[in-house]
This record gives sequence, structure tokens and C-alpha cells, in this order.
Amino acid sequence: MDPKEPIHPPIHFEIPADDLERASTFYKELFSWDIKAAPGFEDYRMVTTNGLNGGIMKRSNPGTPIINYINVEDIDVYLTKLEQLGGQVIMPKMPIPGIGWNAVVKDTEGNTFGMLQEDKNAT
Repeated sequence: MDPKEPIHPPIHFEIPADDLERASTFYKELFSWDIKAAPGFEDYRMVTTNGLNGGIMKRSNPGTPIINYINVEDIDVYLTKLEQLGGQVIMPKMPIPGIGWNAVVKDTEGNTFGMLQEDKNAT
């Protein structure tokens, strides 16, 4: 690995749920995670752990998988690169106000993951 290349760690996870309160209680009691309502996002709960933090979101479709988000410094560059390498954009780039830009994609093996560019000015 080239030492000049940035390292892109996972920085967030999302767990889909049919019942946010039931799922929040389950994970809170199972792992002692701190789970709180996300201000401004009715169908989302923020999850704080002693490691990677994430969220519990209202399931949008049956079979929605858990999604891990990878940190990138420029989401547009990485979405282009993803498609050039044979990946597919599932949910195009969209802002998360005050947090950054995200997109959900598939790799060449059909695995779903997200990319997140931190940008507090995203709107």
C-alpha cells in the first residue's frame, strides 16, 4: 500500500428495523448501547458504542441489509471510481444536513455498502 494513499475506515453503520422502539430496546439490552432519537429525523435513532457508532433506521424495503459506511474524502471521485471498477450506485449522493454527503452502492459481488464524505456544510 502506498503510504501517501488515504486509509478509508468504516465510520458508521445502519441497522434497518420494522419497529424502531423494539429494535432500540433489543440492542440497548443486548449490548448496553446508548440509543437516542436523532433530532430532526423521526425514523432514525443514533447509536453510540465504545467503538464504531451508527444508527437504527426505519426499514424502507423488505430485505434491506445492515449497511456499513466507508469514509471518503471526495464522494464524487469515489462514486466515479466505483462505477469504473464495475460497482453500481443504488442510492445517489444526497446530503445529510450538518454531517456530510452519503451514497449507497453495490460492489462487483452484489454486496451493499455506503460511502460518507464528512462536510458540516452539506445541505
